[in-house]
This record gives sequence, structure tokens and C-alpha cells, in this order.
Amino acid sequence: MQTQIVNANLGENIKLAADVIRRGGLVAFPTETVYGLGADATNKTAVAKIFAAKGRPTFDPIIVHVASMEMLPSVVSAIPEVAWHLMNAFWPGPLTLILTKSDKIPDIVTAGLTTVAVRMPQNEVALALIKEAEVPIAAPSANSFGYPSPTRVEHVMADLGGKIALILDGGATQIGVESTVLDLTCSPPVILRPGGVSRESLEGILSEVSVCPGIEGEAFKSPGQMKQHYAPRAKVLLFGGKHREKVIAAMRERLKELKIGNQVGVMVPQEELYHFADDDVVTIGLSSFFTMEEVARELFAAMRTLDDRGVDYILTLAPPKEGIGLAVFDRLFKASGSQLIEVD
Repeated sequence: MQTQIVNANLGENIKLAADVIRRGGLVAFPTETVYGLGADATNKTAVAKIFAAKGRPTFDPIIVHVASMEMLPSVVSAIPEVAWHLMNAFWPGPLTLILTKSDKIPDIVTAGLTTVAVRMPQNEVALALIKEAEVPIAAPSANSFGYPSPTRVEHVMADLGGKIALILDGGATQIGVESTVLDLTCSPPVILRPGGVSRESLEGILSEVSVCPGIEGEAFKSPGQMKQHYAPRAKVLLFGGKHREKVIAAMRERLKELKIGNQVGVMVPQEELYHFADDDVVTIGLSSFFTMEEVARELFAAMRTLDDRGVDYILTLAPPKEGIGLAVFDRLFKASGSQLIEVD
């Protein structure tokens, strides 16, 4: 299959993409978080193509995207009052809600569960595509399963070129990490995946909210709950601790061991790069941890760049868990196989 890349800002290309969706095909498109791989959420045969193209296991549910509140009855069977408050506050935007699913959504979308993940993206291209297609669109990230999510069209092409019909090129995504997934089918509500809406922001609406990590062997209500996810080909070693100088020293000690017979990459904030200037390693400088929104935008592209450079290991620092930093930490933690090297 030849994959066509078209300008997402042209109305004729939105119509073309919507036609592909209606005919049961796949389209990669930009959202404010990452690029998604979309299919008609009401068409189980079309959704099955998503799993095949990505190499995604069928036990991992897919988020359904809508363009209006009027679309919700085709996706969910009931909307509690708290959901309306959250939708009014954060939609369109990077917040996914877990609700009871409608019979119109096939089981393949929800991994056989009675719940469905739904959100309204804050991206004009995504909204225009859903409106033109006139169906809710099921869309995980447009990449090979388990690999860092795509934030640029070249990432989509690298993973899915030749496997899907069409890519809408809308430039780099704005947020860079996926949406927050909040389970409203339990009390208190639980964040199943940290993302673009912070826990602190949700606590401004909810009286209580908790964060639950994914555990292997359970039925996942949300994508991104596996212990190993968002992972480059290189092995990620995530270092953390209260004293930055001790953490850096531990990283340099590990570098000495790993450099024997391996190509090693280091991914740290720009202000920390000088610690590794003489270590004969491949370095990538992220933005300062004081500007975590920028770090989130850069993260997946940086990991892909280090993979392209052929490194065997990536050594990196754990960010603070406030605001969107919690989502960045989550992605790095999952990329490392849920292993944090704590330095006292």
C-alpha cells in the first residue's frame, strides 16, 4: 500500500480523509497531543485494521474521539453530572473520560469491557475530520505499538508508511504527550494515565482524585497502562533522587560501565549537558525542568532521535511530578520498563 501525505489545512484533503474513514480505511491525523491513527469507531472491521497496522494487542482499548456533545449518545450510554462539569471545563482538550459505553461501539474498541474512553480533541484538523466523517473516530497514537508516540508526520511515516492509506500533515503537535485518562466509573475518580490535563487542574473540579498505575495481567480500561510502553529500541535507564549532584554522579558511574562495548546516549535538560561533555556519548538537551510544557513537547522526538543515532542505552533524569511533569515522568518510567534507579 502506498501512503499518501497531504496538507491537513486544505478543506479538500479533510474531505478526502473523511471519505477514507467512511469507507472503512485508516487515516493518521494530528491532535493537540500526538498524531492519532483513526478509523470509524462504529465499524469493527475498520477498527481491526488499527490493531493490525500498529501490531497492537487487542486487550488494549482505544480512545474514541468526538467533535460535539451531540455525538456522545453514539459512544456512551450515560453521562453523570460530574462528567458534564469536566467536559465544560476541559473540552475540547487533552482529557479522556472513562464512561459506560453505548451498544453502538463494538467490543473491539473497548477490549470487551462495558466502559469506553472518550474525548474531544482541541485541534481544528481533528475536529474538522470527525465532523466531515460524521462518525466518532477511534484513534490510538499513529505509531508502532509500544514505541514513542509520534509528534511529527515523519514519525508516523517511519512507523506506518506503507501500512495506511493517508496521513494528514498538520505540523508538530502542541502538547507532545497524550491525554489524561480519568475513570469516572469508580469513586473517587482515578487517573489511569497522566497527560495534558494535570492532576492539580482536575482537583479544581473534583473533591478527590487519585492516580493508579497500570498493572500487568489486569483488564486495562485505558491505553498506556502496561509496565513497558512508549519505549525506544534503546534501553532506557531512568535516574532519580533528591540531590541532583548525587544523581548526576551515579549516572556518570553507570556510563563508565556501559561504554565498554556499547553506544550510550544521554537525555537531560540543557543546563545539565556540561556534566557529560567529555564522556564520549551521544547527548540530547531537553528544555529546563522549570519549563515542563516544553519538555513534554520534545520528549518523544528526542527518544526517536537517539534511536536513529544507534545508541544501545539512554540515560535520563526523572522530572518533578507536578503539573504536566507527572505525565512526562510517567512516559519515562514506562519507557524504562517501570524501573526507577533511586539515588540516595
